[in-house]
Amino acid sequence: MTIHATAIVDAGATIGAGTRIWHWVHVSPGAVIGAGCSLGQNVYVGNRVRIGDRVKIQNNVSVYDNVTLEDDVFCGPSMVFTNVYNPRAAIERKNEYRDTLIRQGATLGANCTIVCGVTVGRHAFVGAGAVVNKSVPDFALVVGVPARQIGWMSRHGEQLDLPLTGDGQAFCAATGEQYVLKNGVCELA
Repeated sequence: MTIHATAIVDAGATIGAGTRIWHWVHVSPGAVIGAGCSLGQNVYVGNRVRIGDRVKIQNNVSVYDNVTLEDDVFCGPSMVFTNVYNPRAAIERKNEYRDTLIRQGATLGANCTIVCGVTVGRHAFVGAGAVVNKSVPDFALVVGVPARQIGWMSRHGEQLDLPLTGDGQAFCAATGEQYVLKNGVCELA
């Protein structure tokens, strides 16, 4: 484990082996962070946050309470999580936090926003600047404001030649893995 001298890791936080914590990071006392992670400059991790293994969180990302990142998630620079759906400065809503789940292998592009209460599916890909306000299926590629699905992605991060709905099959250009789309659900064969 590597913790930069400028980082603050509060007593009680759990940090896995081989995790690297860079400049000006703050990890709250209740946070659980897995092994082999990388937290870039100016990252904040809240008390009720669970982060799996091999997660990469780029610079300037705040991971607020009630966010769970499964293994192998990538959080691009300056992307945003929320945990209150309708915040007001004068009204405390800590008892209204909504859970957000980012499933294994998902990519959250730079400057995207994940509105609380959604699930981003396994190996899904959220494009840079997108605003996700509803759950995203496994392997889906979503872009825009609000985010809309425009395709499917392989585990390797290659766009698959599949229709958005219906049935089909495709192979990842990088790995040769086969993907099957059946009734609008994409799965690794």
